Amino acid sequence: MRTGIAFGSNVGDRLQNLREARARLLALPIAHEPVLTSRIYETEPAGCEPGTASYLNVVIEIEFDGHPVTLLDALQKIEKELGRPSKRPRNAPRTIDLDVLYVGNLVLANDEIVIPHPRLHLRRFVLAPLTDIRPALMLPGQHETAAQLLAKLPPSDAAIFPETL
Repeated sequence: MRTGIAFGSNVGDRLQNLREARARLLALPIAHEPVLTSRIYETEPAGCEPGTASYLNVVIEIEFDGHPVTLLDALQKIEKELGRPSKRPRNAPRTIDLDVLYVGNLVLANDEIVIPHPRLHLRRFVLAPLTDIRPALMLPGQHETAAQLLAKLPPSDAAIFPETL
């Protein structure tokens, strides 16, 4: 199934953190081609303490055939390997943040994971890169495409980062 994953980083070498996380994801035996990768967006942090560094955000879509918790476990392992502590305050700065956005048309909600991501449709920093790769994607529970959802959000100061993964 086509599976979307959001990447974000605002600590250390943000671009290198994204590149390393992408390389580790694609090295997993559960991640398959074809891979779609959005442009990188630089965004101001939301809900963070004043002075928090801006984020680099990207969305990657892979082919994945498995249980979403298996993917979540693998992503959390990558986060830990790249220096993100498992216990941290909400919205704390992070070397890497990896979120499963969707897994095909699957709808799932349990103590471990909610698919599709419950706040995806409210987050410009996720919808903008998602729209780069899948503007016509309509997620389960939504009645509008990713591009239409993005158009409904207020504008932001996000900028396209000049480099690529």
